[in-house]
Amino acid sequence: MAVEVPTLETERLILRGHRLTDFEASLEMWADPSVVAHITGVPSTPEQTWARLLRYIGHWQALGYGYWVIESKAEGVFVGEAGLADYQRDTTPSVRGKPEAGWALQPSAQGKGLATEAVAAVLRWADDNLAKEFSAASAIFDPANQASMRVAEKVGFGAPVMGTYGELESLFMERPLGKSA
Repeated sequence: MAVEVPTLETERLILRGHRLTDFEASLEMWADPSVVAHITGVPSTPEQTWARLLRYIGHWQALGYGYWVIESKAEGVFVGEAGLADYQRDTTPSVRGKPEAGWALQPSAQGKGLATEAVAAVLRWADDNLAKEFSAASAIFDPANQASMRVAEKVGFGAPVMGTYGELESLFMERPLGKSA
């Protein structure tokens, strides 16, 4: 049975489930060196972006939560992606049992508060739909990614702690679920 991804609306954005037709816009974003600078550090290939798109769709089908496409209400265009995932990452500290929040925006959409607006909507949805199953959401950052850490703090993430993801030094934050920040 297919899970229908809920549509979320904010003042300036529509968050909706991924479609195969989102591939080109997603590829453009993930191939941009400035977008991936603090994520993987390497622009994604078409194959990697295709796998990411299918992983996003699969999260909803397997887990009942996942990522949304972020669209501008005014222009009706793809501006990024945000959501929650379970990547089974090997991290210290462990993030298992805590959906991991993440987001990425096209360079033209950055610096306008859209990430904060989108992630806040995702977390409101999580507060209403995931709090019975999970006590908190997690987020992992490159310690140099000050912009994303500011977004996280604005939407209620705290308790920063340094750790590792693989061999990379990473900053971990958490946000309780069940009470909107």
